[in-house]
Amino acid sequence: MFHFKILKNSVLALGLLASLSAIANDSVDNDVKKTTDIPKLLEFKTSHKGKFNGVKVSYDVVASETALSNDKGEVVGHLFSTSYYRTNDNNENRPIAFVFNGGPGSASTWLHMGLLGPKTVDVVSDASTDDGAAPFNLSNNDLTILDKADLVFIDPIGTGYSRLVGEGRPEDFWSLKADTSSIAEFIRIWITENKRWNSSKYLIGESYGSPRAVGVAKALRSNGLDIALNGIVMISQAMDYTGSTPVDDNLVAFVTYFPTLTAVAHFHKKAGVGESLESFLDKSRAFAVDEYLPALFKGNLLSDNEKNTIAAKMATFIGLDKSYILQSDLRVLSARFAKELLRDEGKTVGLLDGRYTSEEVDVIAGRPSSDAASQSISSAYAVAINHYMQQDLQVNVKTPYYLSSSKVGKNWDWAAIEPNAYNEPEYVKVARILSKEMRKNKDLKLLVASGYYDLVTPFFDAEYTVARHGFKRESITMTYYPAGHMMYVNKPSLQRLLKDIHDFIN
Repeated sequence: MFHFKILKNSVLALGLLASLSAIANDSVDNDVKKTTDIPKLLEFKTSHKGKFNGVKVSYDVVASETALSNDKGEVVGHLFSTSYYRTNDNNENRPIAFVFNGGPGSASTWLHMGLLGPKTVDVVSDASTDDGAAPFNLSNNDLTILDKADLVFIDPIGTGYSRLVGEGRPEDFWSLKADTSSIAEFIRIWITENKRWNSSKYLIGESYGSPRAVGVAKALRSNGLDIALNGIVMISQAMDYTGSTPVDDNLVAFVTYFPTLTAVAHFHKKAGVGESLESFLDKSRAFAVDEYLPALFKGNLLSDNEKNTIAAKMATFIGLDKSYILQSDLRVLSARFAKELLRDEGKTVGLLDGRYTSEEVDVIAGRPSSDAASQSISSAYAVAINHYMQQDLQVNVKTPYYLSSSKVGKNWDWAAIEPNAYNEPEYVKVARILSKEMRKNKDLKLLVASGYYDLVTPFFDAEYTVARHGFKRESITMTYYPAGHMMYVNKPSLQRLLKDIHDFIN
């Protein structure tokens, strides 16, 4: 594993979360191209004014590349980031939030244009229709935390405008360990060039950005750096893939997903009609742990009467016919649920956000052919980031801005950050790494934000994860929103989440 070094005096930035959306582009030739010619580092600076949380803020934005090299001193990548600096605040130790999405293979577009940037793209808040085509509206984000903290949006190598250069190879960046080492080195460079070592430091990551945040936190304390963080914000966390991998024989995931299936069924009025969502979910949680889990554990040892009893209770929570549940052997996979719930209406529900629906050509298929939620918002975000970069930030770059790169995903090495004794395959698990880091640093706090309708990283898995792994619960804040994986596409959830993050940094 190589170590990164700064080669040139550049930094500041541009970036864009992550969703698991299908905006992957297979033509990312520059991502894997090998050349010894090192392009000149790019930098674009603009000045702006705004009013955020009732505070007048003057700020500069620097969108730029930072050169990273391997332990031989060879340039291997140019990382593009977008940095926001408040200029009318005399506090030289203002908090800094480093922001990234997930994937792996996603740029920071989603958190940049959906949640934290000074402008956000408008999509239909109630998920009643898709985004269609341009033109789209960009609104001033009056609740962004820029009044409280400077923001640095990071696009990992292979996403956004960030790219392999020189002697760079996929293995230099596209693995759990290499990825976190590169982001940690970028942060070291940034705080050094901007003289911000004494500022409070936060990481904000979405989806895969949460295990990335854990790895970065560990890397920042390693190799003699000892850069301690003040807090981590995880949006739709995925610290332990055991509870967010819905496959046939993973009993844990059937339990962690069950309350989310309940929430989606409640939203579409297929279950719990007339009962509040929170009350209905409390009952679903209790059933999942006290009755459903023991039944799954017994498996074929259940009597027919026991199976029928469990299936009948499941039907009242998730809105599917008892016969379908029995045919599924009490194991309803989330993708099949998405297709089955509204099948009689010819619709499928979204995975990233179960509020969304779409009509598919193949009505009798067992699973959705695409994600209704992703297809309903992706075009708006693609237009928004490109328009904003060019028009507001005056970024002039010839290469495309990649929201998501399939090249990264296809080349990704999933070897664990802390491998087991024989390096045997296992689900990604970084939660215990974080619990150890939090015990070494009394100021390191965690905010976990979850959407009730997220069928990718279920909220009950977040609860299951922080209840284990030795976490000190007094250092963790859990928040919930009536939306999905990217809960901020829902306007009320956006406002609440920004307030929760603002209070967390306060």
